[in-house]
Amino acid sequence: MNVLMVLTSHDKLGDTGEKTGFWLEEFAAPYYTFKDAGATITLASPAGGQPPLDPKSDLPDFQTAATDRFKADAAANKALANTVKLDSVSADDFDAIFYPGGHGPLWDLVDNPKSISLIEKAYYAGKPVGVVCHASAALIHAKAQDGTPLVKGKNVTGFSNSEEDAVQLTDVVPVLLEDALQEKGAIYQKGPDWGSFILEDDNLITGQNPASSEAAANAILGRLA
Repeated sequence: MNVLMVLTSHDKLGDTGEKTGFWLEEFAAPYYTFKDAGATITLASPAGGQPPLDPKSDLPDFQTAATDRFKADAAANKALANTVKLDSVSADDFDAIFYPGGHGPLWDLVDNPKSISLIEKAYYAGKPVGVVCHASAALIHAKAQDGTPLVKGKNVTGFSNSEEDAVQLTDVVPVLLEDALQEKGAIYQKGPDWGSFILEDDNLITGQNPASSEAAANAILGRLA
């Protein structure tokens, strides 16, 4: 079982002067969900090398058993520091693709041609494609085989407008996921803010927020079982 995890390489939070990147829990929980199931995991990012960590995700309030495990795992840290370049991987080599979130994907994965191609090829091949939180941005410009938006008519979720408002970044982010997905014809749904909520539609698996990352990874495993 080969799983590709795609992380952001973007570290600037708009024009705020603050840093962003990937959200630690959204990487760590799925990583160990896949690893403990026996998966071979490949980590990739647009620039390769060490992806930027959103510093807020490293604050004490956001630590979990998975993030603690990651911090003590030298092999996992080495793997993360050496992600392969996204343009070097092929969807043919993997059984599933998973995108952790963090605000970074809103800038460098929303319209990345290689990422879009990966998602489309995996989806067309019937392989599970999972995204969580802001990584739902990676789906916005993907297309179905008939040229319509991939998410059109599909039940999907992602970081909600109310959650973006709660973290006071509504006017900072380049795209509001709830609105952007609906504009592409998606049937956007959400659960309570900050609670675990995932949707499965065909082989597309979407999670709303950090709390949804482990459930999304488990849903992928369910498809691969």
